[in-house]
Amino acid sequence: MSLQFAYWAPNVSGGLVVSQIPQQTGWSFEDNKRYAQIAEEIGFDYVLLQTRFFASYGAENQLEAATLASALAAVTNKLNIITAVLPGLWHPGVMAKIISTIDHISNGRASVNIVSGWFKGEFHGYGEPWLDHDERYRRSEEFIEVLKEMWTQEKSNYRGDFYRLNDTPLKPKPINPPKIFQGGNSRAAKEMAGRVSDVYFMNGGTLEKIKEQIEEVKALRKANGEGDIQFGVNGFVIVRDTEEEAKQVLRDIVENADREAVEGFKKSVKTAGASSPDGKGMWADSTFEDIVQYNDGFKTGLIGTAEQVADRIMELKKIGVDIVLTGFLHYEEDLRAFGEKVIPMVREKELVFA
Repeated sequence: MSLQFAYWAPNVSGGLVVSQIPQQTGWSFEDNKRYAQIAEEIGFDYVLLQTRFFASYGAENQLEAATLASALAAVTNKLNIITAVLPGLWHPGVMAKIISTIDHISNGRASVNIVSGWFKGEFHGYGEPWLDHDERYRRSEEFIEVLKEMWTQEKSNYRGDFYRLNDTPLKPKPINPPKIFQGGNSRAAKEMAGRVSDVYFMNGGTLEKIKEQIEEVKALRKANGEGDIQFGVNGFVIVRDTEEEAKQVLRDIVENADREAVEGFKKSVKTAGASSPDGKGMWADSTFEDIVQYNDGFKTGLIGTAEQVADRIMELKKIGVDIVLTGFLHYEEDLRAFGEKVIPMVREKELVFA
């Protein structure tokens, strides 16, 4: 099966790195419309819209994910649109309706990414309770169960600890069953993936770490008697004419890091992850440099010439990665360069190693 490619939509200001380095990346609807149309033209399969309501890691302005997803659905033709959603700030029945509507607008191209939450300030700001780590994942699992039930059953009668539905209809149903993505490094996150999700997203990491996560979730999936699950990994891409040029860009990003924003983000996510029983949250082993790209994207090693990055992506495929989730410094040029230079190389290499 061919690798698939996704990219983070920069629907928050500040770009995809917590750095004061100049970035040719916009966050407006017009910017995101342009990036989406470029992406589907050059071979991307997915766009992931971030969910953020309060400013964090320097991102002062945010476009809400589901609203933007519906707008992008109307101005694209092929791209699958993944809406990130925070259980606790949305009701799953309402979100089931919203995603179904986006699916109809896009003619069957809607997916959802369930984000269990690390940013306590958003929940407190909206007056919602902040649950313990594993409870957040229990709520997310119920959220997913409600989505699936509403998308497939004539009426939903759900009885959970967090959600109750009583003869709840949903019409129209989605054209295609929306894929359900999720992330998380903790045992609770992996167990949830083993039971209910279609795609398990991983933060950036070494080949060894990524392979370990894949094997663990696959084992959990098998133990639960569920079908196949796909795996996606985050990687920040810096492609330049030489390896040294690419590495210098990385050094420049880190040297210009917004230290206050990085430290604030680091403190928030460490607290959220440490609250899990195993102490293994999403950023448990992340250094300051890792968190400058807030999903550990530097760790994945997509930094170098187009050939080097394509080779690295093939190594990811060989260990079981199905989707490469990319981020860029200058979306105006780097997104297109990746699609025109790297994706064709990957496709050629896939033919050789088929």
